[in-house]
Amino acid sequence: MPSHVAATPAASPADAVRHFAARLGFETDCWDVHASLAEGAQDFVLLDVRGPDLYARGHVPGAINLPHGKMTEGVMRRFPADTLFVVYCAGPHCNGANKAALRLARLGLAVKEMIGGITGWADEGFAFATGEQPGEVADHA
Repeated sequence: MPSHVAATPAASPADAVRHFAARLGFETDCWDVHASLAEGAQDFVLLDVRGPDLYARGHVPGAINLPHGKMTEGVMRRFPADTLFVVYCAGPHCNGANKAALRLARLGLAVKEMIGGITGWADEGFAFATGEQPGEVADHA
């Protein structure tokens, strides 16, 4: 009798390559975001998609607060069309980052989710920023 793990056969190596390569196109993790920020290699815009109160209490340094419900075509026009957005929310128990990623993709924008969100950032032991800096993106459309 196979274990619970082996009861469903593993995908073929070729299928696994396609699957995991595709996931990396949709996701990044806290460590990669942190390393990129530390190296000054920020070729993406980091968006905290939680509400302003939670953002003010603690967010990833350099993140802009933009809840997914405020991601309109007019707001997103403030960024160059080829911008890569990285979105995060509270963590694995929250689907705000998924909603934000879907909204951005529907607007034709490149997006990845920072898996783990705030929970993952804390688990890695990375520092948080507090307050309203760097601020919010206002809707001027």
